[in-house]
Amino acid sequence: MTAAAAPFLPVSRALTPVSKVLRMCLHALLLGLLALAAGRAVTDAAPRAGWVIAACAVLAAVYAGGVRTPAVHGSPRAGAVWLAGLGAAWAALLAVSPDGLWIAFPLYFLELHLLRLRWGVAAVALTACAAIGGFLAHSTAVTPGAFLGPLLGGAVAVATVLGYQALYRESERRRELIEELITTRAELAAAERGAGILAERERLAREIHDTLAQGLSSIQLLLRAAERALPREAPALEHIARAREAAQDNLAEARRFVRALTPPDLEHGSLAAALERLCAGVPGPRVRFSLSGSPRVLPTPYEVALLRIAQSALANVVRHARAGRAEITLTFMDASVTLDIVDDGHGFDPSSAASASGDGGFGLPAMRSRAETLGGLFTVESDPGQGTAVAVTLPLPLEV
Repeated sequence: MTAAAAPFLPVSRALTPVSKVLRMCLHALLLGLLALAAGRAVTDAAPRAGWVIAACAVLAAVYAGGVRTPAVHGSPRAGAVWLAGLGAAWAALLAVSPDGLWIAFPLYFLELHLLRLRWGVAAVALTACAAIGGFLAHSTAVTPGAFLGPLLGGAVAVATVLGYQALYRESERRRELIEELITTRAELAAAERGAGILAERERLAREIHDTLAQGLSSIQLLLRAAERALPREAPALEHIARAREAAQDNLAEARRFVRALTPPDLEHGSLAAALERLCAGVPGPRVRFSLSGSPRVLPTPYEVALLRIAQSALANVVRHARAGRAEITLTFMDASVTLDIVDDGHGFDPSSAASASGDGGFGLPAMRSRAETLGGLFTVESDPGQGTAVAVTLPLPLEV
């Protein structure tokens, strides 16, 4: 029994208003036709009016019993048994009154919705044949309508049910799509909030390092130069020493602020450790990390920029390159630090990508901007079918 059968099921359950109306219409149709058959038997003074009324009452009782029985819709076998009981009661009514022919139409819908499609269609065909036979048994004249009526009724019922099921499936697909869109929108909003928070943390860390920390460091250098320029007995030396200590304390505090604003990927280790964890967590291609040279402690903006460039480049590898392997190399030299990301993917034309990048923070312009903000050099080497190599070189500051 399919979910699309819900509107015609005999058991009460959570239904939409339209489904409830359809269900009530089915009940009203069958019971109304039974009342009409019994009423015609009484008003026409049919010879077997008592038998007709009794057959209608039995059929109504069997139908009402199935409607109030939860097992009928919970078990296909119970539904089939209920339909068999309805069929037997209907056959009895059809044997004593030609008006029983009308009951075939609501039975079509019950059979199609309580049975699998092929069994339901077979049951509809059998019901139509029984209706035709019952009509011929009570009528001496054979007319085309005796055959066309039940057959067309069965065809209309099958077409109606199949059309409704198609509409129901389409409605369910749209509902699932809307739910998926709502979930995706919520995830995107959360991701944008997280990205905004991280970007603001990086911006504050960079501003503190580039302004306050560097300014306090310059003040220390100037005060130390002033100390060396003054004679040992100069009264101002004591004030200069206190000012230098205050500048040193504030510089340490500024650096603590910068560390506190460090991205989570850099909170539990060095840049090399963060890059190694990044390589291990990339889905798809095999990514290897290697370290060259003697590692040095880098300023937080440097570490953040190199980590974000590596994340962006690997994101491009996963999303666009279709690479089987990639390698990240972090190289420390005397006056600079270099990050290389190489893959064996499909490659591309850097000149066309430079003007058509529309992927936001993962684009080449964003990576280039990060490098150039710190006075570095960003290069991309690639050709279609030849893989891609991304390299960023940052000059090391004199004092970290």
